[in-house]
Amino acid sequence: MRLLCIHAHYDDFEFVAAGTFELMRRRALPGFQSKLLVCTDGKAGHHFRPREETGRVREAEQARSAAIGQYAFETLTRRDGSRVREACMTLDTETMAALWKSVRDFQPDFIVAPPVASDPLAGIHIDHVTVAEAVRKLAYMINVPHAFSPEYPTDETKSVWIKTPVILNPYDAYMAGENAFDLAISVEAAFDLIAEMTWQHQSQIVEWIPWIARHHMPESKDFGEWKKTLRARYVWQNRELGIPSEDAYEYFTVTAWGAVPALEELLAAFPFIDQANSKLDSLQKRLKRWRGGA
Repeated sequence: MRLLCIHAHYDDFEFVAAGTFELMRRRALPGFQSKLLVCTDGKAGHHFRPREETGRVREAEQARSAAIGQYAFETLTRRDGSRVREACMTLDTETMAALWKSVRDFQPDFIVAPPVASDPLAGIHIDHVTVAEAVRKLAYMINVPHAFSPEYPTDETKSVWIKTPVILNPYDAYMAGENAFDLAISVEAAFDLIAEMTWQHQSQIVEWIPWIARHHMPESKDFGEWKKTLRARYVWQNRELGIPSEDAYEYFTVTAWGAVPALEELLAAFPFIDQANSKLDSLQKRLKRWRGGA
């Protein structure tokens, strides 16, 4: 089992999928690997730190979180060594090629990537939307070995077959008005670890996010206060999605961007899915339709 989260910024992963990744790690399946791929340079998200300092600080914070969560971590880097500029990410060929190569190199079974908003009234973050569009557009190309061979030359007579992953969308706090889900997963058992991982992002949760004042996350003076703020965030999210629980939950929507699984395959892969709070009946119908009735 290989899990890959592809997201826009340093600190996005912890708020949408870190608990599920941790529960999977605790299952200790043979050969289990998990990885985070951050797609921007992290230089824009601050108000008093200079851009270069911000990028260095945020990358170091993500590395500390990765050490705690025991997942691999990479920042998307183009062929020429450059990174994608935060706050204005665009899908040029070099960026798409770099993303394609990173996915093929890791060969994930499941990808978690942001959702695409279809309602023009829904809120968005440009980087989240661009990452979502990139993953959606690249999904078929994952097992097309010549798609970006001009950027990453190989022996084109000896291609490597890559499994097409199942691609899931998590909750997106920026997408107010259009968040939905198929699968609800209680990550309460991992709450303390998630709190510790998110606490590493001091430049964000202590400095930037309270200053920007858009996420119901006031400044936390210590770790105890932060845990209360994080708990309140989960409860807010639950209420938005109609779940009455006070526990920490993560939510996922199954896409047809990559491989289309059977419901039984999903339940076997993620045995801790909360079936009572998930929308399995509607998901089952959709998956059967996508699979031609199978």
